Amino acid sequence: MKYSFSRKQLAIPYAIFLVLFVILPLVVVLFYGFTDGDGNISFHNFIAFFQSKKTVGTLLYSLVIAVITTVICLLLAYPTAYILAKFKVKTGPAMLMLFVMPMWINFTLRITALKEILDLLEGNLAMHSYANTIICMVYDFLPFMILPIYNTIAKLDNSYIEAAEDLGASKAYVFMRVILPLTLPGIVSGVTMVFLPSMTNYVVLDMVYNSTYIMGSLIGSYFSSYDWHNGSVISIILLIIIGIITAISARFTETGSRGSKRSAIN
Repeated sequence: MKYSFSRKQLAIPYAIFLVLFVILPLVVVLFYGFTDGDGNISFHNFIAFFQSKKTVGTLLYSLVIAVITTVICLLLAYPTAYILAKFKVKTGPAMLMLFVMPMWINFTLRITALKEILDLLEGNLAMHSYANTIICMVYDFLPFMILPIYNTIAKLDNSYIEAAEDLGASKAYVFMRVILPLTLPGIVSGVTMVFLPSMTNYVVLDMVYNSTYIMGSLIGSYFSSYDWHNGSVISIILLIIIGIITAISARFTETGSRGSKRSAIN
């Protein structure tokens, strides 16, 4: 006896998972974020967040850490991914695995090993703990920037590049007006995968900088002390930041891709 399942039936397990582990936790966070201790609707938690120098300073500090980490990862990842994508078919993926393999090792072990190396270098170099934190952040998130950019470059349609070159465009012009815009989806994906976790990754700061002055740590401190209202407020603020970044990135990617195709054709 044969059984046939419709797409709606096959989607039931995913729908249950979505409701239990995504929607319900989000509803709980929204409830505590927009209510006071008595369960009444209130915006006091948000007002208190932006009135506190500690919380605003933590937000700004987290943004600075995330921006610096993302920029350095992008500057290192793009040429690396471009070179790997242009290697021979067998060599490129093999070289890419060298960048991915460290991700198979436990996160804390990798950071601890790198911290020991940096501690040894501090004896000969004037390195600050803040710089060590950035180095560890970049080391941890660099593969997340390389992979999406590599996949985008590897799938790049060379016909646009050839069209631009046939029309007399220089290599610099082809890169800036064709290659770079066409690889924007990979760049945006990599930036998102690096920037957002960098804002909340307090483990690196705690291990290297002996500090938990970052958004993720602040959220954890509130929830561990059973202050769910303030912890939920910070989570909602981060969620809003994620939404804004995602919307801007999608808009920028769509505009850049259309512009690069027009430049190559014209």
